[in-house]
Amino acid sequence: MSDKPSVLFVCVHNAGRSQMAAAWLSHLAGDRVEVRSAGSAPADQVNPAAVEAMREVGIDITHETPKILTIDAVKESDVCITMGCGDTCPVFPGKRYLDWALDDPAGQGVEAVRPIRDEIKKLVEGLIEEVAPEKTA
Repeated sequence: MSDKPSVLFVCVHNAGRSQMAAAWLSHLAGDRVEVRSAGSAPADQVNPAAVEAMREVGIDITHETPKILTIDAVKESDVCITMGCGDTCPVFPGKRYLDWALDDPAGQGVEAVRPIRDEIKKLVEGLIEEVAPEKTA
C-alpha cells in the first residue's frame, strides 16, 4: 500500500461524473494522490460530452474506459466518493465515504455538462486541500 492517499470515484456508468472527477484529481494533484474510478453498471464508453467538456479545459480523457466497481478497489482506497450510485458501494470500516450530489450528464450535450464539470473541479479542489495539501518548505 502506498503512503499517498487513494481516492475512488464511483458513479453508475463510470462514463461521466466519476471520469471527470478522476481526471481533475489527477490533473490538479499530480502524483500526490492515487486515483481510481469505477461504476456499478459501467457503460461501453466514456460520455462524449464529458470528453469534449474536459478537452475544453485541456484535459484529455479520450483513452479512458468505464470500469466495473470491485470490492478490491474499495478496500484499496482511503476515500470513496459516490455520485448517484446509492448503496451499491461496499462499505468497509476505516474508510471515508462522501456522496457528491451532482447532476447526471448522461444523454446531455456539452452545454449541460460544462457546469457539472466546473462543480466537480471545485469539489476536487476542496478534496485535495483535505487529503493531500501541498507541502510548504
